[in-house]
Amino acid sequence: MDQALLKAAREVLDNAYVVYSNFHVAAALRLKDGKIITGVNVENASYGLANCAERTALFTARTQGYKKEDIEEIVITTKQDFIVSPCGACRQVMKELIPANVNVHMVDKNDNVLSVTNKELLPHGFSEDDLR
Repeated sequence: MDQALLKAAREVLDNAYVVYSNFHVAAALRLKDGKIITGVNVENASYGLANCAERTALFTARTQGYKKEDIEEIVITTKQDFIVSPCGACRQVMKELIPANVNVHMVDKNDNVLSVTNKELLPHGFSEDDLR
């Protein structure tokens, strides 16, 4: 796992807008051109309108013109002393916007790491093939 990627995620962790849950999450993407894009979770009083860190980073990358094939690695970290995995909504978005073989690193505050491929997060997820 790229330590610069973890450092970038941790640098923005306090920017999370978590006034309801106080559950900070940050994500950082490393792109093929070396750029790192970060994201944090942003809550809302209407809970269903919250946005997770993973989706914030991915939507930012897409807005900046990056495509699925540009993503090489993602790190997700929290202030928790246990590993936190992406929610179901994030897994579905990650399936669509990150290549299947890209490593997804989940890191707790004590530097414990769980790394899996994107495909391992959602092995039988809904895809464009299901729409045919």
